[in-house]
Amino acid sequence: MDVQRLLNYIGGGYRASASGECFEKLNPATGAPLCQVELALEPEVEAAIAAAREGQREWAALTGAERGRVLMRAVALLRARNDELARLEVLDTGKPLQEAIAVDVASGADCLEYFAGMAATLHGDQYPLRNAFAYTRREPLGICVGIGAWNYPIQIALWKSAPALACGNAMIFKPSELTPNTAAKLAEIYSEAGVPAGVFQVLQGDGRTGRLLSAHPEVAKISVTGSVPTGKRVMAAAAETLKRVTMELGGKSALVVFDDADIEQAVTGALLANFYTQGEICTNGTRVFVHEAVYDAFVARVVERAGKLRLGDPLDMGTQVGALISRAHADKVLGYIASGKAEGARCVLGGSAPADAALAAGNYVLPTVFADCTDDMTIVREEIFGPVMSVLRFTDEDEVVARANGTRFGLAAGVFTRDLARGHRMAGRLEAGVCWINNYNITPIEMPFGGMKESGIGSENSHAAIEHYTRLKSVYVELGAIADPYA
Repeated sequence: MDVQRLLNYIGGGYRASASGECFEKLNPATGAPLCQVELALEPEVEAAIAAAREGQREWAALTGAERGRVLMRAVALLRARNDELARLEVLDTGKPLQEAIAVDVASGADCLEYFAGMAATLHGDQYPLRNAFAYTRREPLGICVGIGAWNYPIQIALWKSAPALACGNAMIFKPSELTPNTAAKLAEIYSEAGVPAGVFQVLQGDGRTGRLLSAHPEVAKISVTGSVPTGKRVMAAAAETLKRVTMELGGKSALVVFDDADIEQAVTGALLANFYTQGEICTNGTRVFVHEAVYDAFVARVVERAGKLRLGDPLDMGTQVGALISRAHADKVLGYIASGKAEGARCVLGGSAPADAALAAGNYVLPTVFADCTDDMTIVREEIFGPVMSVLRFTDEDEVVARANGTRFGLAAGVFTRDLARGHRMAGRLEAGVCWINNYNITPIEMPFGGMKESGIGSENSHAAIEHYTRLKSVYVELGAIADPYA
């Protein structure tokens, strides 16, 4: 069967790579080939840099209001094509269509709308001085690079490109090689909306492409979403030319359920924190700490409700748990499950691939719950990135804070309690960039999103993102005579 050949999007259109080297993209749900993807190497990187240099000058010369109007046209196109793009996202990622239609494209469009509206408001400040004044200019950085992850491809491309473009920058975006398709469609939409050629480009590739972009001297800033090892490699390459970096990396987040919590709400939060997008979410609360007084009731209800989740064909609107991104990743998740059993955790749900022969060709893992976990277990210490929940007991607040913070990660945390004073106190004590009280995995564009410790640097979304996509210039204006120390 012939499959589509996906080219790189450079300078306002698709362009074949000089090497002709390709890699194959497979459908996670079926194992069938989706497309052949052309690899971008040095000739493509240099062509994209040249186009970005020229396009960015034209784009930055527009007023913020003019840029905002163009970006709002892209918002309308995204919303009009929501279902089409969501379906393509499902084919790439294996996530359920009901999720992709409701969240993936829509949340990205929300982000672009937010920054399109902000573009006209960007300004510096004025400082009155004696016989002088100073003011600041908030200027674009120039050429930015975005490196995406495979769990929310179009959302991540928009979270990075929206503030970058609103501020007058150009962006070269490299999607994960596992999810190449929707970033290319986003580039088409930006062009159709009127974004100048070169301002948003997509280079497909693997680590070689990422290294070329990270090391290029004309790149001013890199924003990466991915694993901690990937982030460290990018940061090392960026250090050679002191590029700015923002990073949203891995997590092993804690969800804490106190004995006064609404148990049904807490169980819902735990399901969202572990099984949405097959558990392939960096913020997931995979360490679920439950007060001993409600532990047994909580575990029983989690097992009851998670056992009813419908796993199957991601394109079926009734499916609630889809396929993992690749066979290799599914095998890695199953390896973690095996280690949990071997180290003494009690598997109370799932714990294997499904027995259904109709799903055998896909990368499926049953929603899995481990009870009676301890802090030293591999499944509790390491990021699994799959549908695996570890439930642990605790007795008091000081104890659970120390245990929750006992990790090199610091991306997110959640607290379920009816005592809001305790909820706020816990949010203040937990070492995490995002903390939810009585909810989980809600990421409105208006709220900064980023991690602490090895989970990241800087924030995405909200007005905080503007700091990462602009440079501040100070201008001093003398209104009187210069004080002459030599007279």
